Amino acid sequence: MKDYMIRGMDREGRLRVFVARTTQMVDEARKIHNTSATATAAMGRLLTASAMMGATMKNDTDLLTLKVSGDGPVGTITAVANNRGEVKGLIDNPAADAPSTDSGKLDVGAIVGKKGVFVSITDIGMRDPYIGQTSLVTGEIGDDIANFYSESEQIPTAVGLGVLVDRDLSCKAAGGFIIQLLPFITDEEIGMIESSLEKARPLSTLIDEGYTPEEIMEELLSEFNMETTDRIDVSYTCDCSADKVEKVLISLGEKEIGDIIEEDGESEVVCHFCNTKYHFHKDDLEKILLTIKNK
Repeated sequence: MKDYMIRGMDREGRLRVFVARTTQMVDEARKIHNTSATATAAMGRLLTASAMMGATMKNDTDLLTLKVSGDGPVGTITAVANNRGEVKGLIDNPAADAPSTDSGKLDVGAIVGKKGVFVSITDIGMRDPYIGQTSLVTGEIGDDIANFYSESEQIPTAVGLGVLVDRDLSCKAAGGFIIQLLPFITDEEIGMIESSLEKARPLSTLIDEGYTPEEIMEELLSEFNMETTDRIDVSYTCDCSADKVEKVLISLGEKEIGDIIEEDGESEVVCHFCNTKYHFHKDDLEKILLTIKNK
């Protein structure tokens, strides 16, 4: 089944919700970065969250970057998303792993760590991007994002993120939800949501059983009159290109390019988001050098 997310709202305007199925996207990231089981879960959660959070941006050129930097062995995990469901990511130590918890779940908090920061950077084309930062709460990523919304954005938010890894280390199921409370919701209704989330089965289990995002929204919020307002396809997509890499080489300057030509005669640049390799032969570098000189 194809990955996608939905945006929903109850007809009375008391809450809004995002629900995503991201199994294929997370597995593509796993293949690219060769992640361990626990690292797949950690990176998959952040990629899923970034897809849903990115969908709130207004313009196609806007970019959202999320970073989780803890004191655990995985280091920093980065996800970059636009408002069209296109996501890419980086992970410092893809081999980081940890024993499962007593309940048999992948221990994401153990490899992320509990001391560190969650950072959200929104670039809408202005001189300076909007940067928000909060301390990590559990390192489980979902809790940390909910805390970010509460502290930095002052929006009461429930976040659920799940990644189920198969025995062959492929991603069997992945997805997430973000439920945000709007001003007119009552305490009684908040209690209804909390009770529903406490009783709900694990999100990755629902996705593994074939539940669609629409069905998950109904499962979680059955006591509300929910409607889907938008549907967006989700994918792991890197926007690197030979032209963009060439611009990076041009930015190195005349001396740097001259040294590369003299010492190596060629250059290979690897995109860290997708591992695509761009090879520049001596003729290519000489053209770049000429471009720099004529600027």
